[in-house]
Amino acid sequence: MEILAFGVQADEQPLIEWAFRDLDEVRCLDVFLNEDTAPIAAGHEIISTSVNADLGGAVLEILAAGGTRMVAQRSTGFNNIDLDAAGRLGLTVARVSYYSPYSVAEFAWALAMAVNRRIVRASTRTRDFDFRLHGLMGRDMHGRTAGVLGTGKIGEAFARIAHGFGMRLLGWDVAENPACAELGMRYVPKDELLARSDLITLHVPLMAATRHLIDAAALKAMRDDAILVNSSRGGLIDTAALVGELRAGRFAGVGLDVYEAEAGLFFLDKSLEPVEDDTLARLVTFPNVLVTSHQAYYTEDAVGQIVEATARNVLDYREGRRSENVLVPRS
Repeated sequence: MEILAFGVQADEQPLIEWAFRDLDEVRCLDVFLNEDTAPIAAGHEIISTSVNADLGGAVLEILAAGGTRMVAQRSTGFNNIDLDAAGRLGLTVARVSYYSPYSVAEFAWALAMAVNRRIVRASTRTRDFDFRLHGLMGRDMHGRTAGVLGTGKIGEAFARIAHGFGMRLLGWDVAENPACAELGMRYVPKDELLARSDLITLHVPLMAATRHLIDAAALKAMRDDAILVNSSRGGLIDTAALVGELRAGRFAGVGLDVYEAEAGLFFLDKSLEPVEDDTLARLVTFPNVLVTSHQAYYTEDAVGQIVEATARNVLDYREGRRSENVLVPRS
């Protein structure tokens, strides 16, 4: 029985094919799942989807009507899935609850250092044989304060790197992580963390309680020369409010690997098309902002773990087992 995988990147395909080698044939598509592409899944009991798939009620209705019974999402986040609709339609849904936290934490640090030390601007200049230093001055991270919003596995990995830089650590989460406390992290209210941190990084899941966690008020609470990094989910930041603060000349740097309206944009080539998203178009014009295309997780190690876990989820479904990855159990 053929398994259909949507939204597969070229680098990802051989890893998927290897992970599924002992299961039925897997067919990889580079198109993303949405209402227009959902009919392609007709006749496929099992499909696999990427993080930017549309798995709202309308899409799930199409999948169920076409005979799909299991959705295996290749990501940890599942804010794109209507779980209530899936349960009502009798669809089993699974995700990947764990993969290398170092992939995201290390990339978050890459963003922080790139905007701090003006790496992109420097690289662009030297390509034109412009070797001036004007406008490239950064700051030492040693001795400054890192504020970590969300201190789970990824936040902890980020904090360990910050500790290696010799930074003071502030944390905010619903529960304290003892490993972070051992590093010297002090847990404080969110407003205090924002006001005192030189570097702020986001590592919380996107849900109703965290949407626009960094809103207009939170942005105003931050230092004018702070660095803000988001490698988690775009919806954690009110982007329109962020643009307003950037227009006022605030923040030493902003590194974003995610964007709240990225669906239909990220992972696609839009270079020959008119820019329809005015907010994103304005955001990328700021010299102190670096936007990347949701690639923090994209290492051989992490993607390998993701696709192997996805294959196990499919095998568990076939054999009637239920693991911690199951969001909606088999009916």
